Amino acid sequence: MKIVKGNVNNLEDLIPLFNGYRLFYEQSIDEEGSKNFLFARIQKEESAIYIAYDKGIAVGFVQLYPFFSSVGMQRAFILNDLFVDPACRKKGIGKALMKKAFQFCEEEKARFVTLQTATNNHNAKALYDYMGMHLDKESDYYIKYL
Repeated sequence: MKIVKGNVNNLEDLIPLFNGYRLFYEQSIDEEGSKNFLFARIQKEESAIYIAYDKGIAVGFVQLYPFFSSVGMQRAFILNDLFVDPACRKKGIGKALMKKAFQFCEEEKARFVTLQTATNNHNAKALYDYMGMHLDKESDYYIKYL
């Protein structure tokens, strides 16, 4: 397995994985919208994307978005997307992508990396626990959809 940084040259490899991720969260496939969205994130350097390849085929990706911690006066990251092709799961790809994400965040001298997942996403939660992440019991999470 090989993990590479997402860029405009491997964008076409990323699009089917991104749509698979969106389908998991019950969104419709939108090839053109996905391409435009990902292209903009890459071009504007608004996210960090890493793609896992197995035998030359893209099988998973992780995407992180930066933000800042005023308390820590440092950059932090949201691990917003983690997806492995269902046919390629249980091979350590998710773990490898998370390790790459953590390495990137450390290199960027981030204060922390955070994520959210559905309460019933038990497989992902087991991976996050295994990777040393934990539920934040000191903060409540609020959201308002607009």
